[in-house]
Amino acid sequence: MEKKNEIKLFEDKKVRTLWDEKIEKWYFSIVDVIGVLTESVDPNAYWRKLKQRLKEEGNETVTNCHGLKMLALDGKMRMTDVADTEQLFRLIQSIPSPKAEPFKLWLAKVAAERLDEMQDPELSIDRALAQYLNLGYSENWINQRLKSIEIRKELTDEWKKRGLKEGIHFATLTDIITKAWSDKTTKEYKIFKGLKKENLRDNMTNTELILSMLAEASTKDISAAIEPENFEASKKVAKQGGNVAKVALKELEARTGKKVVSALNAKNTLPPKQIESKQINRRSKNNGAADIKH
Repeated sequence: MEKKNEIKLFEDKKVRTLWDEKIEKWYFSIVDVIGVLTESVDPNAYWRKLKQRLKEEGNETVTNCHGLKMLALDGKMRMTDVADTEQLFRLIQSIPSPKAEPFKLWLAKVAAERLDEMQDPELSIDRALAQYLNLGYSENWINQRLKSIEIRKELTDEWKKRGLKEGIHFATLTDIITKAWSDKTTKEYKIFKGLKKENLRDNMTNTELILSMLAEASTKDISAAIEPENFEASKKVAKQGGNVAKVALKELEARTGKKVVSALNAKNTLPPKQIESKQINRRSKNNGAADIKH
């Protein structure tokens, strides 16, 4: 079952979500929803008491709720009680809050947007574009970033075609590519830029993004040409693809006398008032235009 973590905002408050592609359903963190609706100082305690009361009443909604791994405040993936859209509508009835009705409308809109994007992927690109503009990124950078998403998707599709699996395989190959052209693993690159949970590519310069795209596009093309039969063969292809971008990097540095891999990040370049918003919104984008993680 393939799921993607995202962060959604309701009145500037974040709600952790998971989209299950197989069954085409959203799951929402119940604790986050309670925090939004009640503004409780301890949403976890509120949920424990509410859950106990509803169970005693024989409420089937609570019984049917289950746990999924979501990103916690400490940066680790932890089991979190979640509910789908229908279950949340029922739970909201048990939470006295003036925000209940606006939240229901928001909930319905979130569900509708994802279904719309499945029918018309261009909508997800439009939303990503609007979000980046709102965060203060330049149009030139945004164009490069959206292109990098497309190229990343083509590469991961190629990896899937070769029988590779998301997770450790994709992460390892990505590290090999990144190391080959930048001399840094993804983790080392993030440390160099002073990043923690932030997305690396959302903090790259235009030139860094272009070289990252060249490395991944080259890896995809080489893989399609030689058709590696296993993970070990794909690792060699990943290094070859990264080396293509490395050649370009060296040539550019020789001609400009400047290092391409930069410590600059969004905190250095975006308007200060938008940094916090960026950090909250970052995870609402991952693989593909609707989920921009890479």
